[in-house]
Amino acid sequence: MDLLRFTTAGSVDDGKSTLIGRLLYDAKSIFEDQLQAMERSTERRGGTGVDLSLLTDGLQAEREQGITIDVAYRYFATPRRKFIIADTPGHEQYTRNMVTGASTANLAIVLIDARKGVLTQSRRHAYIAQLLGIPHLIAAINKMDLVDYSEAIYHTIKTEFSAFCTQLGARDVSFIPISALHGDNVVDRSAHMPWYTGDTLLNTLEGIHIQHDINLRDFRFPVQLVCSPQISGRPDFRGYMGRIESGSVRAGDEIVVLPSGHRSRIKHIVTYDGNITEACAPQSVTLTLEDHIDISRGDMIVHPENPPRSAHEFHAMLCWMSEQPLQPRGKYLIKHTTHTAKAVVQEIEHKVDINTLATGEASELKMNEIGRVLIKVQRPLVCDVYRNNRASGAFIVIDEHTNNTVAAGMIAAV
Repeated sequence: MDLLRFTTAGSVDDGKSTLIGRLLYDAKSIFEDQLQAMERSTERRGGTGVDLSLLTDGLQAEREQGITIDVAYRYFATPRRKFIIADTPGHEQYTRNMVTGASTANLAIVLIDARKGVLTQSRRHAYIAQLLGIPHLIAAINKMDLVDYSEAIYHTIKTEFSAFCTQLGARDVSFIPISALHGDNVVDRSAHMPWYTGDTLLNTLEGIHIQHDINLRDFRFPVQLVCSPQISGRPDFRGYMGRIESGSVRAGDEIVVLPSGHRSRIKHIVTYDGNITEACAPQSVTLTLEDHIDISRGDMIVHPENPPRSAHEFHAMLCWMSEQPLQPRGKYLIKHTTHTAKAVVQEIEHKVDINTLATGEASELKMNEIGRVLIKVQRPLVCDVYRNNRASGAFIVIDEHTNNTVAAGMIAAV
């Protein structure tokens, strides 16, 4: 079975945590002790039955305020697929948490309250999902029970949000009317909405095609570790360990090592279970070469016919995550794949108003703000534009004094 990573997003009180609780509850993926703990917590808060949102709202502040603050990860599986869910906050104050949870997702679920329609936060989260290159989007129009399961309201919201997604350039958008509280169209089809003929949410999650989401065209192998064990029987073994971030490779393929430019051929592809003739993303393997080349951690092995760019300067979109604002000419560390380099933010080109999507000039980026910057690195980055390759187009920014991660970045142009 393959693995689908998805994230939930939307405005505050749109029912994200309740939806995940309902999904796990109806899919019978909640342990008995978890269910009992949720029942006790519901009783302490003066409620009856089970408050399903408590399954993901694990922080005390979340339970007291009834909102999501941190990113909560949950795992479950059906006979057709495995899932990892990232329940992300809806409030603008926690944009950085949403970016963190959505950074590795194949799919994003944006919840829209049927009573309120498309809100600013709905557009904001759709924009962030598109900025992060999430290929699939589901608009779950929730709380249909509070609008008498109105087909007209569903179609009005669908038309408005669909137009906005088209403006963003989103290609795969699905719409599902649901009631997370009562379970309508979450796992089981709703008897209250016979006019809806599409799949339930779980059926959609199980059937979405993600095999083509991985870039299998551009071979990118960042070296994590040089393995030279000096063991008896193999005294001359020298392998290069890492994960294939994109593309595929076969024994005998010609390769080039960047940034040095040295060429060789793949001699063996070594795994724990023995040598194999071909490997593809996202497998972790050890590569051996026919020639002895000076290769170290941070170098990248690629095919010579479609190499990435090697750049000392590049333009990038940053989501700033630190309480200390980003200042132009500030010095930081850039962590890109397995390579770390000193860097200077040369210029803040513009800041994005994530509520209106308008851009404007800025002298700094504050926490949770998103902007486009020009970065210069001391040692060249071997990279791709993010929209072409999420694996080799993403990076993080680290404060070299505190070692804290202060931003997530996506390369926009080289």
